[in-house]
Amino acid sequence: MTSPATSSIPLDHGQRWRAFWVCVSVAALTILDLSKVNVALPSIEAAFGAASTQLQIVVSGYVLMFGLALVPFGRLGDQRSRRQLFIIGLSLFTITSIVCALAPTIEILIAGRLLQGLAAGIQMPQVIGTIQQIFTGKERGRAFGLFGATIGIATAFGPTLGGLMIALGGAQDGWRWIFWMNVPLCLAVLAGVVFLLPRTRTPTPGRLQLDPIGLVLFGVMIVTLMWPFLFTTGSPDDDPRRWWSLVVFVVFAAAFVWWERRYAASGKAPLIPVALFTIASYRNGTLIATTYFTAMPALLLLTTLFLQLGVGLEPVFAGMVSIGFALASAVSAWYGGNLVGRLGRPLVVWGLGIVLVSVVVLTVVAYTVPAGVVAYAMAGVMFVAGIGAGLVVAPNQTLTLAEIPTRSGGLAGSVGQLGQRIGTAVGTAVALSLFYAAIYRDKDAGRAGLDVYHDAYAFGMISVALFVALAFLLGVIDLASRRRARGR
Repeated sequence: MTSPATSSIPLDHGQRWRAFWVCVSVAALTILDLSKVNVALPSIEAAFGAASTQLQIVVSGYVLMFGLALVPFGRLGDQRSRRQLFIIGLSLFTITSIVCALAPTIEILIAGRLLQGLAAGIQMPQVIGTIQQIFTGKERGRAFGLFGATIGIATAFGPTLGGLMIALGGAQDGWRWIFWMNVPLCLAVLAGVVFLLPRTRTPTPGRLQLDPIGLVLFGVMIVTLMWPFLFTTGSPDDDPRRWWSLVVFVVFAAAFVWWERRYAASGKAPLIPVALFTIASYRNGTLIATTYFTAMPALLLLTTLFLQLGVGLEPVFAGMVSIGFALASAVSAWYGGNLVGRLGRPLVVWGLGIVLVSVVVLTVVAYTVPAGVVAYAMAGVMFVAGIGAGLVVAPNQTLTLAEIPTRSGGLAGSVGQLGQRIGTAVGTAVALSLFYAAIYRDKDAGRAGLDVYHDAYAFGMISVALFVALAFLLGVIDLASRRRARGR
């Protein structure tokens, strides 16, 4: 199948896998900046005397702009050259990393992070769109298995790398090293795009279709949805009026769906074809991924906070607890990608079950294991959780896009990524609110020491467990519906 503006070029085995490794390098670079900057916030606060809201924007601004850019640039990549968008996104990512590293004020740093998030949103849709286009059948499962492994490693190693840069650069300027390290990585990946990425499509005549009204409605919808969650820190100073933006979200979401249906009925290409969600495998897989990513980043963040604030570990050592998670998820994602064609949805359900049990065990370990060895015990549980995580992300990605035409791969993948970014914002906000609310409550009651952080960690992990349980339930429902469909 071809899109209105492109036609596919057949690639041999070597060309396909060369394109794949270039794509996953882009994805790893993009995902790293979602997690490695978190550990730098105390250093940034010390350097600029930044307020809590400004520090929150350093992190959340990246996520917000990332989410806003995903769908329109996914649509653009499906219609035009993904290679060109890779180059634009990586070039902007390089420049904005330099801006962040050299930032003389917190305001310049915030501006750099916003533009860096935009760059991430430009390039990430092209990754999934390219993989969806050039692989089919069992080879696509293997490709998404390796893709899931890469994402797992990048997500889990982010805090460790951030902590290492701070340790090397010092408390005052170590945070700048976090951004400086992007520059050589970006240039290396950019060279790979220019010299190693084969042409996968040739342009054919066709008018660019971007649905400008839908684009505006979409932008307002996403901002009003993510805004209150992105600015929730659990502090008593959080402004409760931010939740009113959800009313605006409901209004614009209804307007967006109405407009997209009307636009599609006129014979034009909508920004997000509502028909995508009539495909059960895509709809259910997207819901599972969104719910799962509502839980997992919060799990990693809560565990790091507990070990830093409660146990007193340095950032680099607290981050290292997740290394086992990263390695285990990488290996199991590879095997999951190879097995998903034979085992299907049960593989994802088993993975979610392992993660759910691990969440419960982590909470018990935090309460019962002495502070001197709790980090080692948590690292062991995280290793087991990583095995389950690898069986979720890569197989679910394969199943989600299995029935999506290759011409819509970039858009479909972008919508899935958008769900993950929204899930990350919501899950992190809920978990942090519970974590810090428990700390303030216990301190007001006169409690002190590690017991305060035991309670905070447990309350935060309740939300993580509930979201993983919901993802598990969605997996079971999808599995049952598939079996009913086969029995007809």
